[in-house]
Amino acid sequence: MAHIEFLDETMRDGQQSLWGLRMQAGMALPVSPLIDRTGFKTIDLTGGGMLDVLTRYCQENYWEGLDLLVASMPDTPLRAGLRANANVTFAITPPALMDLWVRRLCAHGVRSFWIYDVLFGMDNMLRLAKVAKEANGAWVAGAIMFALSPVHTDEFFVSNAKKLADSPHVDSILLYDTAGVLEKDRIEKLVPALVKVANGKPIEFHSNNLLGLSAKAYLDAIDSGVSVIHTASRPMANGPSVPSTEIMAKNIQLRGHTHGLDESLFQPVADHFRAVGNAAGFLVDQYAEYDEFSIQHQIPGGMMGTFKAQLAMHKMMDKLPEVLAEVAAVRRDLGYPGMATPFSQLVGIQAVLNIVTGKRYGTVPDEVIQYAAGFYGETVAPVDPEVLDKVMSSARAKEVLANPPETPDIDELKKRYGTQDEDELIYRAFIPQADIDRMRAAGPVCRDYPLLSSPELEQVRKLMQVATMPVVEVKSAGLNVTLRRGG
Repeated sequence: MAHIEFLDETMRDGQQSLWGLRMQAGMALPVSPLIDRTGFKTIDLTGGGMLDVLTRYCQENYWEGLDLLVASMPDTPLRAGLRANANVTFAITPPALMDLWVRRLCAHGVRSFWIYDVLFGMDNMLRLAKVAKEANGAWVAGAIMFALSPVHTDEFFVSNAKKLADSPHVDSILLYDTAGVLEKDRIEKLVPALVKVANGKPIEFHSNNLLGLSAKAYLDAIDSGVSVIHTASRPMANGPSVPSTEIMAKNIQLRGHTHGLDESLFQPVADHFRAVGNAAGFLVDQYAEYDEFSIQHQIPGGMMGTFKAQLAMHKMMDKLPEVLAEVAAVRRDLGYPGMATPFSQLVGIQAVLNIVTGKRYGTVPDEVIQYAAGFYGETVAPVDPEVLDKVMSSARAKEVLANPPETPDIDELKKRYGTQDEDELIYRAFIPQADIDRMRAAGPVCRDYPLLSSPELEQVRKLMQVATMPVVEVKSAGLNVTLRRGG
């Protein structure tokens, strides 16, 4: 039997998968102190996409909101995710800007990172791990992005895991299954092999529950040597998100394992996010049926809404099954990239264009050209030669190829964007100025979600602040929410 650690994904992958990264700070602040006290090993809190979405679509100051959340959770290490060479947007990010992003997150209180590259560009991953270690000694999880294809063999994954584990700057190996397709027979071979090359470093496991298999996969992985699992509060779990903390705490105990979580805090956190999600019109309490077709296209759950929106815009929703089949074909054409950001989006967008235009690779986005040209790194498998010819003869190819990614240093970047303020530099490098101006015009970050403001809720908060009893329970029929506070 083993003691299992939990990493909380409620405020990062949970809301990324279900709310499209639109969780504003005030939506979480009322219960973030409870999450901090629950006993998680780490709380996954942020990533590059949140800077873009919160600024452009929510008019919320990313740095201000991050500072508020960090201050509300002083006792648990907070984690950020890093794509190794393409951070906030899908475009390739200069190394100096990636390094600065890590240092600024560290300066704002992030103490843990998970770093990935779907193409397994180890130089970039290990450089960022070193930057994080030098900035504040942050814990670094090197990610092995699982995918199914003829080239994604156990030997492929294990050899890359060894490169990560051999680095003094990597503290754990994270097996990350974005499509939720890992099953028992593969887990029983792969996980022990990862444990062997990890040389005593913990193995973490993250599996998005798209097929409804991930909770069982977690138990199988624990049997094979995983000691850290990624979960989310029940309203923010399942479907395209990860399994719930509630069910996994129960499941591991039924298997005879132990954990260090305060289960009395599960319900108030769940009640809060369920109420916020319902008030904002976001998904909560999701489940997924097993769909064999998902194993072929391996689309991450968060992308399905994007597909539907694009097809609806063209009045082609009836083409969704055809698009999903085309995703599988495009992925094969492009050398089986793992289906995680940014490549899941590149494959998905190309598939939509192929169906909408009626001509395969008649229109090719710049990023697909850059990928095929190796700007993102060496592809896992060769691009199909006929497809490569079509991509490289597309209308934009000549200009894209004539402008490879730049590598300015930090002084050049400060001069280019006209600021010595490094937080402001991050903003200006990634976000259009008009969006920055709209965000600033919107005023300071709200510390609560307005639709939940009410005299009753204010009384609840005051009572919880002064409560000395072990448990305080307040029911509000108007809010349809139960709040409890563990003493």
